[in-house]
Amino acid sequence: MGKYFDLLMEDVRLKEGLKACMNCGVCTAVCPAAAFYNYDPRQMISIVQTRDDEAIEALLKSDTIWYCGECMSCRPRCPRGNTPGYVIQALRTLSQKLGFFVESEKGRQQLAIKRTIGDNILRTGYCLTPKAIRPDMHPEQGVVWKWIIDNDKEIFGQFSDSYGKEGAGALRKVSDATLEEIHKIFDITGGTEFFDAIESHSDRKAREMGYNGADEEYFRDVYTHNSNEHY
Repeated sequence: MGKYFDLLMEDVRLKEGLKACMNCGVCTAVCPAAAFYNYDPRQMISIVQTRDDEAIEALLKSDTIWYCGECMSCRPRCPRGNTPGYVIQALRTLSQKLGFFVESEKGRQQLAIKRTIGDNILRTGYCLTPKAIRPDMHPEQGVVWKWIIDNDKEIFGQFSDSYGKEGAGALRKVSDATLEEIHKIFDITGGTEFFDAIESHSDRKAREMGYNGADEEYFRDVYTHNSNEHY
């Protein structure tokens, strides 16, 4: 009893976010995710407070902890000073560390986040660049977007003279020296190890599901599949 709670308590966000919940439900009343998903932040807090390993493990393996949009509407409205959004962040981190995230559809999408935004930061220095929005992965963008991507220097060059070039300015090419610093920051802070864990757990789950590891086919399934059972 309490093993997972103890691990959660090692996260400063849990200590800051969970003080003295009285189950008033104000957080749920103002939560945009609760209006859209089958999601109740008050219930998340209640489960964590029980310190019940079985209940917390079920939460860590569920889609539920990935519904929160981290808007923090809950933070200024809680009469007891709790922040359910922080608690969700701690739950997500523990789920990723223990590999439980791969047991849910929304959790498996963490691989997509890592390979798009995460890898993009390490590769380009930006969270997202125009060319990262691949037409084959985003058919909803239509043929116009494909044309823009094929002619990106001409199109985006109209907005910024520094597009794809070294120097100062928006959308500039981040220097190799700066990218090296970013990589070192990830190495020292544990970010690289964290990314490796996401890849490793995802590869394990992919093979369990019959894929040849966390390859392009698995990635596409993670990126596009929706069971429509979240509402």
